[in-house]
Amino acid sequence: MKVVILQSNYIPWKGYFELMNDADIFCFYDEVQYTKNDWRNRNRIIDSNGSFWLTIPISKNAPKLKISEVKLYDSSWQEKHFNTIKHCYKKAPYLDEILELLYPFFIINKWENISVFNQSLIKAIFTYIGGNTIIQNSADYSLKEGKIDRLLDLITQLKGTTYISGPSAKNYIEGYEDLFEKNKIKLDYKKYGPYIQYNNCHNLFEHNISILDVLMNVPKNDIIHYITSQK
Repeated sequence: MKVVILQSNYIPWKGYFELMNDADIFCFYDEVQYTKNDWRNRNRIIDSNGSFWLTIPISKNAPKLKISEVKLYDSSWQEKHFNTIKHCYKKAPYLDEILELLYPFFIINKWENISVFNQSLIKAIFTYIGGNTIIQNSADYSLKEGKIDRLLDLITQLKGTTYISGPSAKNYIEGYEDLFEKNKIKLDYKKYGPYIQYNNCHNLFEHNISILDVLMNVPKNDIIHYITSQK
């Protein structure tokens, strides 16, 4: 059973969704400390002038909290972000279809918690692109103290036999590989890319931006192909 455990991000890049698709079970890991200037409340999109940040306003005390505890006190950003996305991709072939997908998240519903918002939007996008991985939430499990002990125990509770780690997690896993072996868990580090380039409406291309660019420019049934690393 292949398991991926990740914090929720704001409209993540395609590699995030590739990891989800690689797994048998994907688990949101928002019962950990919020990190400032990270991907939880921001991501980059692109227009004809290049890429830029879309950032959800967060209270100053957020880094003192777990991701799941971070509140959203002002919903005015939602419509602003929706209109920015709409303007940036006004010439994209699948604009109307994707705006219909996003509309409930940015216009109809008002969100009070960044974890709930991010997880809900990620699940909707993953379903849209045809993903069928089982999705869990670490909040529904008992969690031990200590980064590695907590991670190993959570993988065990999820009945994982293989843990697929993003490359950025290698820094704190290094030196503990023997504990994975002891717990009969195979450890695999994800290597992103190379990805197939697609035509986009700006004639500017970047891989490391929000998956919105793929959604707006690629037919629905082809998206998995364009977010899968070519070995």
